[in-house]
Amino acid sequence: MATAIFDYYRANHDRYLEGLTNLLKIPSISTLPEHKPDIRRAVESLANEFREMGMKNVEIIEGQANQHPLLYAEHLEASGKPTVLLYGHYDVQPADPLEEWISPPFEPTVRNDNIYARGAVDDKGQTYLLVKAVEGFLKTEGKLPINIKFLIEGEEEVGGEHIEQYVAAHPDRLKADAALICDTEMFAPDLPTITTGLRGLVYTEIEARGAAHDLHSGSYGGAAPNPFQALAEIITSLKGPDGKIRIPGFYKRVKKPGAKELEAWKRLPFKEKEFLQKEVGATALIGEKGFSVLERLWARPTLEVHGLRGGFTGEGAKTVIPGVATAKISMRLVPEMDPKEVIRQYTAHVKKSTPKGIKTAVRVISQAPASMVSTESRWIAAAAEAMEQVFRKKTVYIRSGGSIPIVGVFQKSLRIPSVMMGFGLPDDNLHAPNEKFHLPNFYRGIEAVGRYLELLGQ
Repeated sequence: MATAIFDYYRANHDRYLEGLTNLLKIPSISTLPEHKPDIRRAVESLANEFREMGMKNVEIIEGQANQHPLLYAEHLEASGKPTVLLYGHYDVQPADPLEEWISPPFEPTVRNDNIYARGAVDDKGQTYLLVKAVEGFLKTEGKLPINIKFLIEGEEEVGGEHIEQYVAAHPDRLKADAALICDTEMFAPDLPTITTGLRGLVYTEIEARGAAHDLHSGSYGGAAPNPFQALAEIITSLKGPDGKIRIPGFYKRVKKPGAKELEAWKRLPFKEKEFLQKEVGATALIGEKGFSVLERLWARPTLEVHGLRGGFTGEGAKTVIPGVATAKISMRLVPEMDPKEVIRQYTAHVKKSTPKGIKTAVRVISQAPASMVSTESRWIAAAAEAMEQVFRKKTVYIRSGGSIPIVGVFQKSLRIPSVMMGFGLPDDNLHAPNEKFHLPNFYRGIEAVGRYLELLGQ
């Protein structure tokens, strides 16, 4: 990379940290309506950064009344060079439980080379490093080595409805050769990592209704149907203690990873005991027999229960049989699985497993297919080289058990691959108390993205 740009990056660490800190102070929680003004503050803050650094056609794109705005910006003056679409999100998860945070979630605090705050790594820190990587070229050379379009959203944590609609409706404006996303993690500290596969997601809610209203268990217990009991029976019918999902036809499209990929996973610095103790914090790992932990995390579908609602959950006792109860259940999907087909299979099984006296309804909250990108792609190869040059270690390729729905959206509507250069760490506590971002990774991430853009322009 040109020395002037590297020098600029390294001379501005303090300013980058200040800018990130100010962004992290904004509680842009997309799922809570009372934080809508904070959503607005966050998107306007980033828009001002784009204008100040010299991006063109900076636009805050409004959606429907219940949608959060998108942010678009472009710099398309590199004639004959590729165009890359840079994606990130400025919204964050709620910070609960607040009592478990060592420092307040929206008062960013630096400890041991980490910055602690909600959104530090997911995804404000990783979005901000994209912005600063581009800024380096504009401030030192007044131009970019390739053409850049930014599309940043404020609904990633609540399903991304607005961006999905916008991408589908504006493929010409967003036309690019590839997308770059920094919303994943490195497999281990100091080990440059590119994620080549993501599991898909189907997130649902099952509502079970019994009596017309809540009933006293002394007067009606033993005769009245109990929606909680019904949900328990349905849930155990969905997945057995062996980890196998019992929905008929669920596994028919599931394929085993290739021998080369499995062999590469075996070479990763993964220790099951350390993973159990330091990351999971349980007494034992569970899951399907015959598959390694990494296979179960990355290449096998799952079904998990996230919450049960209904009846009485306050302090003390109230002997009530609820009239209605709800369970939130999701399934992670692997390549080749069709979310719509899975939804049909799942809904039919729930209906068949519903006990007498209970009516159930399945509501699909969100859905997205799994995605894979070839390591042979020139876009991936350049990213691997850029990370290797900055971190001075060979880049490894992994899959992720999580889902980034926009990857599937870009593939479907724009027909472009997504390059996932992640700079988070496994212990960064995304979605949990004491979320953090390792600052050396933040700074090296800026350099790695800058080097990537430069390599693509050569």
